Amino acid sequence: MTDLTELTGLKAAELIRKREISSVELTKACLERINQRNQDVGAWCHIDEEFSLSQAQIADASEPKSLLHGVPFGVKDVIDTKDFPTEYGSKIYKGRQPTRDADCVTLMRDAGAVLLGKCVTTEFAMFTPNQTRNPYNLAHTAGGSSSGTGAAVGDNTVPIAYGNQTAGSLIRPAAYCGVYGLKPTHGLGEGAGVMQMQPLFDTLGYMGRSIEDLQVFFGIATKTNQTREWKGDRNPRIGICRTYQWDSAQSESRKVLEETMSQLARQGVEVEYFDMPPEYAGLVETHRTVLYKGLSLSLAEPYEKYGDQLSDGLHDILAEGRSICAETYAAEYGKVQSFRAKVNDTFSHYDAILCPSAPGEAPAGMATGSPIFQVTWTLLGVPCLNLPVATGPQGLPVGVQLIGRRHDDANLLAIGKEIMNRISTFCVED
Repeated sequence: MTDLTELTGLKAAELIRKREISSVELTKACLERINQRNQDVGAWCHIDEEFSLSQAQIADASEPKSLLHGVPFGVKDVIDTKDFPTEYGSKIYKGRQPTRDADCVTLMRDAGAVLLGKCVTTEFAMFTPNQTRNPYNLAHTAGGSSSGTGAAVGDNTVPIAYGNQTAGSLIRPAAYCGVYGLKPTHGLGEGAGVMQMQPLFDTLGYMGRSIEDLQVFFGIATKTNQTREWKGDRNPRIGICRTYQWDSAQSESRKVLEETMSQLARQGVEVEYFDMPPEYAGLVETHRTVLYKGLSLSLAEPYEKYGDQLSDGLHDILAEGRSICAETYAAEYGKVQSFRAKVNDTFSHYDAILCPSAPGEAPAGMATGSPIFQVTWTLLGVPCLNLPVATGPQGLPVGVQLIGRRHDDANLLAIGKEIMNRISTFCVED
């Protein structure tokens, strides 16, 4: 039989329903792989084998409650869990123990899924890294801030896991770690119990090793049906967008976008170059202003009480945020809302937009990499999907990012699935 840790969530759940494997066997396999790999990869910060195996036993003794019944899932350490500490990646909150699960965790547990543990986050989900490394090459970053989430799924220690995104915190580590990642429309599936940084941008996100897993995972967390297929009477229309940040794209990322475009065209998909509206040119700066000011407000208490225990990088961010006046913040905040109200009109006749997920392969070292190819879409609040289509010259994953209209998440997932069914994954050289 295939190594249980290589199964997608849905395939594992199917085998559990058929009694070909048990949730306990699957959970034990995941825990064993964590024991083998976590000292090097550092994706997990809190594991309790006895607890997770007891939850798996309950799942095995129960009738299936969902399509992910009995499947282990991970939770980024900015999301509250009553059975594990939630420390926000900061020594300030070492040992912090919530009294209840975040709403998204409750929904998964009610669906019969097995809480495996907490995945490492960067400090307060910002840019200062913790211990996580890229599972493909330990000398490289796993991205951030959902570093543990990306590395855990990419290293086959869990089939699915929660992350979140306020700048580029989900799509980038998904791209660097070679997994599917969904940052949905802003405002979908948030709920109580997720650390607030800048509520205008904070978005709960999902990672897995198949789009089908994300469809069901996202559906459970939002209590909706996301399992749509592309059933149009025509091929999808995809706009290829280099974005205003194209100068930041490394050669491998440029080649991956062009090769993906070529393969889609050969498969009959309508692909054309798409230019962003001129007014989008300054959105990266707008995002920075709104994010940093919001962070200075959200983290005002730890800044005042424990400033000497914050990293230098976070100090710099908060100092910049505190320097932004209320009038500037209000004007830029309003600009975000105005752009969001009109963003769907910019898609024209395209069903989705395709652009780089990240500048290139995961950089060497611990720094989490640049969010430059995510922040515009985070600001606009549109759904984004990383597709792990390629491997770069260093043998590390390179993804492309599929962008959909606001509140058209199910269709975006369906288009992503159609794309991956039509193209072959590939390697690019220097």
